[in-house]
Parts: sequence; C-alpha cells; structure tokens
Amino acid sequence: MSKLFVADLQGKEEIESIFSVKIFNTMEGKDGRKYFNLILSDASGDLESRLWQYSEEVEKNISKNSFVRVRGKLNFFQGRKQFILSHIEKVSSSEVNEDDFIMKSTQNPEVMFKELLAIVDDLTDVYIRDLLRSIITDGEISRRLKTWQAGKSIHHAYKSGLLEHILSCTHLAVNLSRHYRVNDNYVVAGCILHDLCKIYELTDGVNVEYTEEGKLVGHLVKGLEIVDRYAYKIKNFPHYTKMHIKHILLAHHGEYEYGSPKIPQTSEAFLVHLIDMMDSKMNTLEMIKKTDSSTGHWSGFVKHLDRIVYKSELPFYPEYIQDEEVYHEEKRESRPAAPAPAAHAPAKKPHATEPKTNMSKMLSGFKIED
Repeated sequence: MSKLFVADLQGKEEIESIFSVKIFNTMEGKDGRKYFNLILSDASGDLESRLWQYSEEVEKNISKNSFVRVRGKLNFFQGRKQFILSHIEKVSSSEVNEDDFIMKSTQNPEVMFKELLAIVDDLTDVYIRDLLRSIITDGEISRRLKTWQAGKSIHHAYKSGLLEHILSCTHLAVNLSRHYRVNDNYVVAGCILHDLCKIYELTDGVNVEYTEEGKLVGHLVKGLEIVDRYAYKIKNFPHYTKMHIKHILLAHHGEYEYGSPKIPQTSEAFLVHLIDMMDSKMNTLEMIKKTDSSTGHWSGFVKHLDRIVYKSELPFYPEYIQDEEVYHEEKRESRPAAPAPAAHAPAKKPHATEPKTNMSKMLSGFKIED
C-alpha cells in the first residue's frame, strides 16, 4: 500500500493509509455517546479526524505519537477537510519510513550553516565574533542546530526550522542594523543566540515535545548559561559586552505579558525583538497558506493569531489594464469573420417581431409641449 499524503487528499474519496497521531482524545457527544477526536499528520500537514464508533480496545491501544493504519472517507465540514474513520489500528514504527512523517525545511541545512558562519566571520567586534563562532561550531550544538525545530507548532515547526529562523533573522540583522545605524555585532549576536537553546528545550523526531529542562528552565535562561560558559573561555572577555548580550536575550520576547523577564532597553535589543517577531509571524502566515485545509481563499480561524488569513495570491498587473472599449473592439476583431452567404441563398426576410424602421428616425423632431 503506497503512502497517501494529507496535502494530496481530495474530498469525497475513500482513503486507506498510515499516519502519525498528533492528538488523540476521547469525547462525549450531546447524546452521551463517546467518540474519538484525532489529528492525524504526516510530512505534508495535519488532518482533522473523527471515529464515531467508540471502542475500549482502540482507547487502550491508540495514543498520541502512535503510527496508525486508518481507513475511511474524507468529507468537508464547515469548509474544512474532515476524515471520518471506519477503521483504525496501531502499526509498529519499524513498518514506516519516518521521513514520511517529518516536515522539513526547503533549504539545505549545511548550506544555511555555512551562510551563518560567513556572517559571523564578517563581524567587526572580535570578542562577539569569537564568542559566536565558538558556540555554533561546538560539535553537539551544531549537530542539533542543523536538525531541530524552532517550536512545536507555531512557527518554523519543522526539521531544520530553527536554523532557518536564525539565519533569516541574522540576514535581517545585517541589513536593518545598517539602515537604523545601530551596532550590528550585538543585533547579529541576539538573532543567533535568542532561540538557540531551543535545542535543549525541545525534543526532535516525529512528534516534538518539551524536555524536562525546557519545562523547568526554558531557552531564555539556558541561553544565559551558554553565554557565560563560552565567554569564560575567551581571555579578557569584556563584562559589559556580555551584559548587553544577556539583556538582548532576556528581552527578545518584547513584553512582560509575553513571558519576557525584561523589556528591550537598548536600540539593539528592541531591533532583535522586532526581527524575531516579524520573521516568526511571516513564517506562520506562510505555513497557514500551505497547510490550511479550508476551501476557498480564506483559512479557518487561527487561534494564536486571533484571525482568519487570506491564502490566495494578491492581484498583480505587470501591464496596464486596457480601456474597456478598446478591449471589446480587439475582442471583436480577434473573432473569425462570419462566412459570406452562398450566392444562391435567398435574402433573409425580417422576422415578424423585428421593427422595420429605426425608432430614432421615427421620433426625429418629436417635441413634448408643456
């Protein structure tokens, strides 16, 4: 049985394939009957699913992160794809190719990593340059950086997504620092280090979860530890340089209500916050446009953005729209000419309902008297 991918599924068709279970919940309907609410997934996206027939065996054997073989019919409910299951069974991970279930960056991680190193090597502050290079070239850090996601689900939530996000932010740092005339060494450092420690906060693999360290410590505090550890190895590393880098990391979420322990208090810290927010939001929109299962131009409601998203390309006119009259004239000229009537064909008589005289001529000179 060949693998069917979520992105390729069409409505009103019978489906049998293997998927990963992203969410598995036992629910109770208004009539008191139990049913299963699932989100099935693969490398191309997620699929909302229902199994209306409750079974204790299914509840016992199927769980989040399981691989399952399912059979059923794909319908549309409120404009969104919904898979109605008639059969589900657990399959061993040895029976699947995990690459079919892991969404990946479209960019080569080795190429991205070389680009990042090249930007670091062009920095003019020798201490910041040495600090960044020593951190990202560490064997374990570089290995994880090339494969880790940037998050569980919100932005860059795919293999090598963390490196893609960091590189994108770093490119913006170089350009925007020049535009706003701020110190690009600190902005680049902030963009590289702000999310780097998600390699300790998150797991890798098919279904990403928070680690114990991620739950108890988090990537912000872990980032400060990394800066301290590697700056200690660099002779005479300036105290105030390290302090300002730490401030950028602590303030990159921007606001207290967003979990930021500090708010940005330098131009460089504020710019890092804005770059991070912009890149994450733009990636979120791009992923919604690629994976949303709603029909038409609009996505379903996106809770964390508190809005629906227009998914289609915006109108684009590389040339001026021609005048309507010219357009219709050209359209008439482009039509093939009607064939000339045969020589022996009798002249066409006017239809009984057709006027024989032009009405405008009949009314010529007619005047309404007051």
